[in-house]
Amino acid sequence: MSTILVVDDEKNYLVVLEALLEDEGYEVITASSGQEALEIIQSRHVDTVLTDIKMPGMSGIDLLEEIKSFDADLPVILMTAFAEVDQAVGAMKKGALDHIQKPFDNREIKRAVERGVEKRSLIRNIRFLETELGTVWGNMVGKSRPMERVFSLMKRVADTPTTVLISGESGTGKELIAHGLHNASSRRDAPFVSINCAAVPETLLESELFGYEKGAFTGATQMKQGKFEFADGGTLFLDEVGEMPLGLQVKLLRVLQEQEFQRVGGNKDIKVDVRIIAATNKDLREEVDHRRFREDLYFRLNVVHIEAPPLRERLDDVPHLVAHFLDKFGKKLGRSIRDVHPDVMAAFYRYSWPGNVRELENVIERALVLCRGNAITLDDLPLELRQSSQTGKDLDMAIPWDKGLAGALDSIEERMICEALRNSGNVQAKAAKMLGISRSNLQYKMKKYGLL
Repeated sequence: MSTILVVDDEKNYLVVLEALLEDEGYEVITASSGQEALEIIQSRHVDTVLTDIKMPGMSGIDLLEEIKSFDADLPVILMTAFAEVDQAVGAMKKGALDHIQKPFDNREIKRAVERGVEKRSLIRNIRFLETELGTVWGNMVGKSRPMERVFSLMKRVADTPTTVLISGESGTGKELIAHGLHNASSRRDAPFVSINCAAVPETLLESELFGYEKGAFTGATQMKQGKFEFADGGTLFLDEVGEMPLGLQVKLLRVLQEQEFQRVGGNKDIKVDVRIIAATNKDLREEVDHRRFREDLYFRLNVVHIEAPPLRERLDDVPHLVAHFLDKFGKKLGRSIRDVHPDVMAAFYRYSWPGNVRELENVIERALVLCRGNAITLDDLPLELRQSSQTGKDLDMAIPWDKGLAGALDSIEERMICEALRNSGNVQAKAAKMLGISRSNLQYKMKKYGLL
């Protein structure tokens, strides 16, 4: 429960604001002077301060300056009379989050306090990330249950020579997991070498992995070492291993079994000590069944399997990720925005994130570039996220009560299918996964509603 400190020398305002904010689920503490407020802040945790400007002794602006001198992150909202508006605007430059004119609108108070609490939470997450998560797992961020399972498995397997297969959708952080495993192992001071098997043409992939001897083919004017030799003593990360051609899979299997290989055009066995971590966004078991991936190689790679969860299954991590990316891109772009409007967070929770964490990262960078104020708003988000926010509101308001229960359920089901298809880019397999149904069931329902 978030704690709000309300400061005003007029008892009536204290009583009204205490009741209003307690109804919103906050714990409310009141103080009748700036000095009393300071004593409270220094003795216990407070998430947001709501203070009048004009008070005997220490004014609200004096209180703001005192607070910022020892807790610069604590949001302070000022309440002003009409004649004090200029003072309040000046106080915004000193770090006040907002100012509200008396007599105030209750909705204005609620919105301002909600923003304050959200800002305090985001900044606390940034501090957590700076002190707790910037350790062995590097830039990996997450406190949700799915990520706790990933971290637990990583901790157990990191300092072993065991081959690891990481699976997950694009943008879920598979390479970050691989880096984390390497950095937490006794190989951390040796090379971490990465190759994307889908990005290298099939004709070049073998020489990239194993190197080649001088004269091995036209243009091979000198010997070249491959990724395996560069990774000797360290870790080789094979990204998108499911794209590796079948002929090359045989040679990779030999390296895994014998820890030796030959360069292209060579006949000398080269011994290496390399730990293999592979990643794929494909279902390799399904690829094996369709004879697109060797079963023996699959079992060699899949000694320990780590599944990187999609963002839609770890929405508890969204505030932590937002805080992390605000900090990261704030430094990169020279912007100190830490505030995110509650409607933005609501849109983040509603959205299905087909591009996963990478998409969220891009959204935050874009928002920081476009943001003109002190807080990221819906206007700073891409169209699909703004539409997602509006779709959620429309769905809440558009239950067709006149159709009866069966008709209403059909209408809602059709809307959900349309939304899933839109968010998945009309990829039926992804849409079915979002909806928690089989692809054949989705196709049946699409035919039912005339969506095919």
